Amino acid sequence: MMVFELKIGLAPDVVGQVEEILAENEEQQLMVLEDKPLSRAWLTGYFASREELANAWAAFSAKLNKDWLQSAPVITEMADKDWKESYKEHFKAWKFGRLHWVPVWEREGFCLPKEDQVLWLDPGMAFGTGNHETTRLVVERLVKLADKRGTTGRVVDAGCGSGILALSAAKLGYKRVCGFDNDPLAVDVSRENASMNGLGRQVDFFVGDLVTGLLNRQAEVVLANIQSDVLMRFSKELLGAVASDGAIVLSGILASELPQVRESFVAAVPQWKVDSRVMGEWSDLLLERV
Repeated sequence: MMVFELKIGLAPDVVGQVEEILAENEEQQLMVLEDKPLSRAWLTGYFASREELANAWAAFSAKLNKDWLQSAPVITEMADKDWKESYKEHFKAWKFGRLHWVPVWEREGFCLPKEDQVLWLDPGMAFGTGNHETTRLVVERLVKLADKRGTTGRVVDAGCGSGILALSAAKLGYKRVCGFDNDPLAVDVSRENASMNGLGRQVDFFVGDLVTGLLNRQAEVVLANIQSDVLMRFSKELLGAVASDGAIVLSGILASELPQVRESFVAAVPQWKVDSRVMGEWSDLLLERV
């Protein structure tokens, strides 16, 4: 099987703007890669045919300022195995607190500190690594909540995507964890990665949206890494899923959109405790029932 890679150099200072356009257009095939130590960035994507690649780039490039691009599009034809290998130069192990997120190819040489936990990741199966700020914001909150409140409560990952958040919760010690997504492929990937980490029987992944997935379901920790407009549209359902003395962590919020999202949720639950953080171009919102 052949895969066609599209790669275009980006000016590092426009990464946030490009990511905002990706989010607004719910773009699934293109993504931004960054090498922050070297101040380099690329817009890249992988396609099954040259025609698919050309159509996707034509549609998306029309939304970009041409001054943002530092190189012409480079198209590389590669075998499936080479496509998977190409991820290795971009994704490295990282940690927060007692939880490590480590690419599976580092498994043999990785030394896990005593009492810590590790989640193995395989970007080659379109899983992702959690390196993006939106995911980091949530998992850092999750680690702190586990340390502060313990792990006896239930966790729901609303819009689980690749499953990183739900699986991280299981690694931290939560016993009742589930995740759902309206994309069956995302649920399949989450299940595959759960099996790779020995969590196939511990985390329940299923197909659902923010109405059906949360219906008659409450949890002490609700996680939702989804774009801002969707969060606000389904605020009633998300807040309704938070159990007594529970908390909800929202992410996928551009820093510029945080005031609007915060105001929307605080107006619905003015008595709840609220906190937010900014990481790069992105932000989160933590709401805790008191």
